[in-house]
Amino acid sequence: MHGEYKVPGGKLVVVDLDVEGGVLRHARVAGDFFLEPDEALDAVDDALNGAPADTDAAGLAARVDAALPEGTVMYGLTSEGIAIAVRRALAHATDWTDYDWQLIHEGPQSPALHMALDEVLTAEVAAGHRPPTLRVWEWAAPAVIIGSFQSLRNEVDPAGAARHGIEVVRRISGGGAMFVEPGNTITYSLSVPESLVQGLSFQDSYAYLDDWVLGDMGVKAWYQPLNDIATEAGKVAGAAQKRTVGPGGGPGAVLHHVTMAYDIDADKMLEVLRIGREKLSDKGTKSAKKRVDPLRRQTGLAREAVIERMTDSFRGRYGLSAGKVTPGELARAEELARTKFGSAEWTGRVP
Repeated sequence: MHGEYKVPGGKLVVVDLDVEGGVLRHARVAGDFFLEPDEALDAVDDALNGAPADTDAAGLAARVDAALPEGTVMYGLTSEGIAIAVRRALAHATDWTDYDWQLIHEGPQSPALHMALDEVLTAEVAAGHRPPTLRVWEWAAPAVIIGSFQSLRNEVDPAGAARHGIEVVRRISGGGAMFVEPGNTITYSLSVPESLVQGLSFQDSYAYLDDWVLGDMGVKAWYQPLNDIATEAGKVAGAAQKRTVGPGGGPGAVLHHVTMAYDIDADKMLEVLRIGREKLSDKGTKSAKKRVDPLRRQTGLAREAVIERMTDSFRGRYGLSAGKVTPGELARAEELARTKFGSAEWTGRVP
């Protein structure tokens, strides 16, 4: 069995192993990391060999930590990263480079249609009808996108939304509300097979699916668990996920989407969103305006240049060919936008 895992902000870890009698055998760890002393690598392999095959990532990491020689230095490598690579090997996880990725970047579309396209394209990936897809959104109108489980009345000030012509829609993933305006927001979705994140915890999958973008926006960025992308100047993006089941209960797909603040009208945002003191207090900040620091100021780049840099980064790592929403996909999405995402019943399903 073979498993690979790139430690977020670190290096690639590769594990090859067998399972015999329910335990790990012949485990060999390799990668482009740095490790001192040399004998520490043998200690890692020895720690993995003999471990029950159902040991979780935390248990495997603990075995590695206990076996490391005193004074071991790991650079670009962690015991948790080794453990995740093992779990991915055992789960027969796939890698980014196993797929022919497709990019969809089309003209502005309504907020409700964007919600519907996420659902339709991810279902198509789960069914094996389309390749894994990176979709960059263009917004036709300003909107507030609330999470699947958020209360509409607790999150949005209806008078403020009406005053500024802000449409409110609900997405299928969890997480918090997003305030978006055309030209001020960069949003992308990844619709990927479930096998790409096999062996990863829910939390680890967030950083894993966004690792490609962190170092290529022109700023030093990192993942701030569970779902924020942050810089030294503040938060620049938030992510959310939805897991789907494949046809007949078979292997499914993962929808992972991210909204980045390229620029922001903070005063307008505060008139539309109800951002409570409790939400601000757990971020260690006194002002909602300070929670988000836009990419425009930090990068000095035009919005289109940031998007081009992001897609070029993805293409350079994994390959990326131009694609489009098919007529059949668009028809299903338009129907969903009308009957579900544009309906008062769905938007207000948690009043």
